[in-house]
Amino acid sequence: MIVSLTIVRYRKVFVPFALLAMAVHRLPMMLQEGCTFWKLLGSGRNGTFDLQPDWQQWGLLAVWDDRDDYERFAERSFVANWWKLLSTETWTVLCQPMQSHGKWNGKEPFGKPNNIIDYGPIAVLTRATIKMTRLRNFWSHVDEVANLMAGAPGYITSIGVGEAPVYRQATFSVWENVEQMKAFAYGSKQHAEVIKKTRSEGWYSEELFARFRIIESTGTLYGKDPLRGLIK
Repeated sequence: MIVSLTIVRYRKVFVPFALLAMAVHRLPMMLQEGCTFWKLLGSGRNGTFDLQPDWQQWGLLAVWDDRDDYERFAERSFVANWWKLLSTETWTVLCQPMQSHGKWNGKEPFGKPNNIIDYGPIAVLTRATIKMTRLRNFWSHVDEVANLMAGAPGYITSIGVGEAPVYRQATFSVWENVEQMKAFAYGSKQHAEVIKKTRSEGWYSEELFARFRIIESTGTLYGKDPLRGLIK
């Protein structure tokens, strides 16, 4: 199994095509050989959950049976050719799921791996469907957690994405190694308190947490590859 996350930035003049893609790309993804799960995603402006959408930035997360299936998609698919024609840049991270807990739309898209990541940069996906009655609780803590993460040792970058505005949100963050990621996740008192509130106050109707070993990073985002020189 291989997981790809592609972030696409469109030219301003082509933003209407970016919006159109959220509908048009559904059929080719449904028919894409070797793709077992996919989500077309909008993007926030600040690298995490965000009420301010970035109309130029969009994403696709997909799960593939193997590397060949992804390569066929990247080389010849309708979706990939759309990106090549209309985007200013794309950045793709290929990953192997190492740990995953929870569900996404009732599915376990990455299976139930429970493997050790013992070296190199890692990616973390946190995804949730937020209860309507808990939206205020959730959004009141977003900036606090985002600022903590951005200033944490070992933090490389993060992308805030969502299937639907406001209540279906995800963050894909990249870290230099698992030790530094854990130091933020479990060693930060403020972050631990927010996590405790999500449980005690029941913010989510569904959630998923996954960790990935990064296999490859290609393309650029804002003119650079965030993982250049870090993958061996």
